[in-house]
Amino acid sequence: MEGTEVRKLAQLEDDHWWYRERRHLLAKAIADLTPGHALDIGAAGGGNTRVLREHGWDAVALEYGQDGAEVAHERGLATVRADATRLPFSDDALDLVVAFDLLEHLPDDDTAVAEVRRVLKPTGTYLVAVPADPRLWSSHDEAVDHVRRYTRAGLVDLLQRGGFEVADVRSWNVLLRPVVAMHRRRSSGSDLENVHPAVNFGLRTVITAERYLPVSSLPGVSLLVTARPRRQA
Repeated sequence: MEGTEVRKLAQLEDDHWWYRERRHLLAKAIADLTPGHALDIGAAGGGNTRVLREHGWDAVALEYGQDGAEVAHERGLATVRADATRLPFSDDALDLVVAFDLLEHLPDDDTAVAEVRRVLKPTGTYLVAVPADPRLWSSHDEAVDHVRRYTRAGLVDLLQRGGFEVADVRSWNVLLRPVVAMHRRRSSGSDLENVHPAVNFGLRTVITAERYLPVSSLPGVSLLVTARPRRQA
């Protein structure tokens, strides 16, 4: 993602409906885990890293781009600038790795997954979020440097090839999928823009409703996965 997009994201993410709900989903995913050493890969400005720290984790933000690393550092977060396919951590060093909206940016997502498997403890957890459904490909994906969008089966296969067992896979942003599809067919460029407060409130209300509805198996805009290192036979 270009530096201008990263800084735009950092300015939006505190109040934007999509980023607020994504932080809620992360907090929910780690609620039953014992805090330890965590890595937030592709952290951008560190919004998710802050969630980890607020829940007691010793969390590091890892960002490839200079702008994202600078923003995370300016926010007082422990920050490492590095490549997701060459993680600067020793084997079995981490209890948790978060990669929210990262893998779709990487030409070699297999190596990125294998690196996470290397640095995670055998008892560790890998939390992944990616954009779903290649049919939703649009100018937004091009503007934010996506390489691909994932199918559910394709994402599960990727993680299994990398040495993981998938504990849970679900769709997110299901209710708004038709709206997103229509908007992206008509728009050009990135969706990372300010939203009018009234529209932001309305979208937040809809996305929050998904917490209470049985829609996670339906097609959505994103996929969320919880995976753990596969036990050796």
